[in-house]
Amino acid sequence: MKRFDLELLLIFDEIYKTGNVTRAADNLGLPQSTVSLGLGKLRGHFNDQLFSRTARGMVPTPRAQNAIGDVRRSIQALQHALADQPVFDPAGSSREFRICMTDISEIVLLPRLLNHLREVGPGIHLEISKISPDSPAELADGTVDLAVGFMPHLEAGFYQQKLFDQHFVCLASNTHPRVGEVLSLETLRREGHVRVRTSGTGHAIVDKILAREGIERNVVLNLPSFLGVARIVAQTELLAIVPFRYAHVLAASEAIRLLPVPVELPSFQVKQHWHERYHADVSNRWLRQEVAALFGSGDNE
Repeated sequence: MKRFDLELLLIFDEIYKTGNVTRAADNLGLPQSTVSLGLGKLRGHFNDQLFSRTARGMVPTPRAQNAIGDVRRSIQALQHALADQPVFDPAGSSREFRICMTDISEIVLLPRLLNHLREVGPGIHLEISKISPDSPAELADGTVDLAVGFMPHLEAGFYQQKLFDQHFVCLASNTHPRVGEVLSLETLRREGHVRVRTSGTGHAIVDKILAREGIERNVVLNLPSFLGVARIVAQTELLAIVPFRYAHVLAASEAIRLLPVPVELPSFQVKQHWHERYHADVSNRWLRQEVAALFGSGDNE
């Protein structure tokens, strides 16, 4: 059976388990469009809707209920047959993985990943670069193995897997003379701000929503990265709107406090992204599984 046939069976099984096309795509590490197209092919093959959309989600039809046992046995048989494929041995590998990520990920995620790799693959090396407009091309040509961050505009040919949700908070110095326990909208407008312009962090959402609400910040300082933001906020009277995980990590080492933003800002998803050319590569697959296990625990905050 062809590899794509196995993918269809996995799509059938995951939709059956989750009752949701989006969650099935996230769990399989596939684009939602791929899962939707796969469901269409399955419906054509079985000549049945298989799953009906209801208030409780995608509910299996009697045809799907009758088929699920055979589908799962087929998956097990194929996985057993493919078990003799080459496997990646991290303990004995000196492989260098190239990952592009945001500066926030360097602070929040990279130390934990490095410590984990030191335990399971001490000979493994990492080369880190910044997410940029060139990242999709670098993923496609193999210059980069994996991208971790917020990349909503990837075109066809890329896989993605959600790691966690991220929301925004406001940072202020512990000794800020005009900011109390609650940040008011008036204070948000009045006080000076640090603003960061960088790719892959979802931070463009902040400017977009504030502009839509007619809220103009007093931006005193523009920075190209988040690396120095917490230290600047701690030692000045400036405010900064930043992703929560960044703020939470830096609050342990800087004299800053986290305050709810007095404007409703949407959350965004941090994902890992890779090109379809390397989807089946055993070493890349291993790396993605490790990243998902470390950071995709479902802890959204």
